[in-house]
Amino acid sequence: MLKPLHDYVLLEKEKVEKTTSSGIILTSGKEKSKLATVKAIGSGVEKPEYKVGDRVLYREYAGTNMKVDDEEFIVIKDEDIIASEE
Repeated sequence: MLKPLHDYVLLEKEKVEKTTSSGIILTSGKEKSKLATVKAIGSGVEKPEYKVGDRVLYREYAGTNMKVDDEEFIVIKDEDIIASEE
């Protein structure tokens, strides 16, 4: 697993699922979720209001996207996390 440096945070993106009227789940489409799970926090993040494992909402155009073994991740600055789930 990558470890973010400085004030960066590693998030695992959530997949958007849509269900049709016949119960079929669709996982593709143009709409992307801005919710993710915190996987690692850089040592430069001072007093984070979230912890590893929390679900967070992040700014739409923030960060660097990457894909590892069919999972999507994003590395963003701490300040681009705008809400956390309690």
